[in-house]
Amino acid sequence: MYRWVEHTAELELAIEAPTQEAVFEEALAAYAELVGPSLEGEQVVHSVEVEAPDRAALLAAWLDELVFLAETEAFVPERAEIALSPGAVSARVVGHHGDPPHVVKAVTYHELEFSPAGAGWQARVVLDV
Repeated sequence: MYRWVEHTAELELAIEAPTQEAVFEEALAAYAELVGPSLEGEQVVHSVEVEAPDRAALLAAWLDELVFLAETEAFVPERAEIALSPGAVSARVVGHHGDPPHVVKAVTYHELEFSPAGAGWQARVVLDV
């Protein structure tokens, strides 16, 4: 489950998920909703690999890569097969080309969080828009 939280000149994404992989899947779903629908047509697949020293920074790097693909290739993600290792995430990201708006200037480290919560995980990331 994810939800957007109002924030001045920024968007805060709060995520709750049963697994760490699901946190990354929910982040993709939220970003896909933000950049709009993909266009029908041929499916596009990207291999994404990012590294970071901890899970919170890894989540920021993951979203940075999704923003990069939207900006440079008009790619709107739909789903991903995600594999996590201690300092990296590897994924096969499936989507389509679309017309994503240029809404995200940067993924910030302001109030960045990724931590256990009950029987699952919670995360928070702020996007500069």
